[in-house]
Amino acid sequence: MIYFDNAATGGFKPESVISATGAALRACANPGRSGHRLSLACAERVQAVRSLLGGFFGAPSADRVIFTKNCTEALNIAILGTLKAGDKVVATVAEHNSVLRPLKYAEGLGVTVRYAPLDKSGNIDLKALAALADDETTAVVITLASNVTGIGPDICAVKRSIPQNALLICDGAQACGHVNIDITSLGIDALAVAGHKGMMAAQGSGALIMSSRFNPSPVMFGGTGSESYNLAMPSFYPDRLEAGTLNYPAIVSLGEGVLWLKPRMYENRDRLVYLTDLLINGLAEMPFVKVYSRTNVFGIVAFDVEGMPSEAVAERLSEQYSVCVRAGLHCAPLMHGALGSSGLVRASLSPFNTQGEVEYFLRCMREIVDGRG
Repeated sequence: MIYFDNAATGGFKPESVISATGAALRACANPGRSGHRLSLACAERVQAVRSLLGGFFGAPSADRVIFTKNCTEALNIAILGTLKAGDKVVATVAEHNSVLRPLKYAEGLGVTVRYAPLDKSGNIDLKALAALADDETTAVVITLASNVTGIGPDICAVKRSIPQNALLICDGAQACGHVNIDITSLGIDALAVAGHKGMMAAQGSGALIMSSRFNPSPVMFGGTGSESYNLAMPSFYPDRLEAGTLNYPAIVSLGEGVLWLKPRMYENRDRLVYLTDLLINGLAEMPFVKVYSRTNVFGIVAFDVEGMPSEAVAERLSEQYSVCVRAGLHCAPLMHGALGSSGLVRASLSPFNTQGEVEYFLRCMREIVDGRG
């Protein structure tokens, strides 16, 4: 089986991550809920990962790192914990439903949402975004890498083009772990992190990294192990946003993912650039194939085959060739609308994939194209 669906979830984990997660499951107490030795040890491990993650993403302090079960939960906290009736938000057509659906819900609460289009080159139109983001804009919500095509905006240019008082909320699902992101130097107010993709961690891991001026209200309520006499959520972070038992094994895996990534970021980047370039060029040489991606550091390549639904291509790759890809709208309907697509095939690579696997995939696609219809 060849796994080219890493943008959905990472199919390969470093051995250090697997080992640490297993160890966490073998000796797992509820961190921060009890005073016995094992609970305290788990709480200390959670705090160590919080500090490690804060340093990795340039958070102003460890308490500005909020653990979540995935990137979607982080985005919901950032969006729905911040916006109120009368606020104005600018987003883009490249966003995932983890942004679009909270914003749609916010519209029902009286929030105004406007979307920046793509330009003629298929990039997010930063001039249009700047024109939409006037002085009354509360927040700009933008993906750091499209999960459809792998395009990523110049976030420094985005920051320069929006009002200083507008909060900058970034969906890092496809970008985190692939590129260096320092929220303080980049001026990002909220970064939503998916642990199970480029961060090499287990499913069930995620985080919201916040600037010192970003102060969302809770969107979920429950026990925190602190201020148990208080029927309201605590006023301080991270407890204010972390209701319920933390996913200790997933948090441990996220810490190990950071440790594995730190010395390998540039090596991984170069490998993904090489592999995606090889894949894109090979597909572009085939008749009836249209490629929607450019060479990128995120390992994402989207394409279609004339006369074949994307689902049919993906099914043949899976059933006939044992290759895993994703087809359809990829939970990004506005992006597909902007591209004029009713569904694409997406092959998404990780640093664990090989040149041989890419070459095999291209041979499979040549057979599929030759026998289309």
